[in-house]
Amino acid sequence: MIEHRDGTVAPSGFDVPVEPLRRAAHYTGEPGCIADARAFAAQFLNQLATEWCAEITERTRESLLLVVSELVTNADRHSEGPYILDLEGTDGTVTVSVYDSSDALPRRFPRDPERIGRHGLEIVHALASRVAVERVPVGKRVWAVVTLGEV
Repeated sequence: MIEHRDGTVAPSGFDVPVEPLRRAAHYTGEPGCIADARAFAAQFLNQLATEWCAEITERTRESLLLVVSELVTNADRHSEGPYILDLEGTDGTVTVSVYDSSDALPRRFPRDPERIGRHGLEIVHALASRVAVERVPVGKRVWAVVTLGEV
């Protein structure tokens, strides 16, 4: 918006509110879905870098793809149906949400380097600035916010 000395305001074309970039994909749980979800997230990050000029380092990229892998793997293993990966991002953060049909809430186990497996949520908590779980009408939503440039 450009304000003139006489008090008039002229739109500049750059003052339109910008919505976060958002993409979602549906997965059935068949073999290859986790790799497909990672590829979908990588494509999302490329689009975010182009459209939002988001600075995405290789470390941030790999961390975000690991968060996607862990959340999608949990949905794949513990739900009785399809699941949805929803990504929303700006130049500062990406929110990774996974919706599945199970109403069982995931458990975060205490740190134990001797334990084999069940480290998924521990990894997500280490890489994300915020992690939450909420029930939704058809199951649950597990989501994590990754701050770009901090991981």
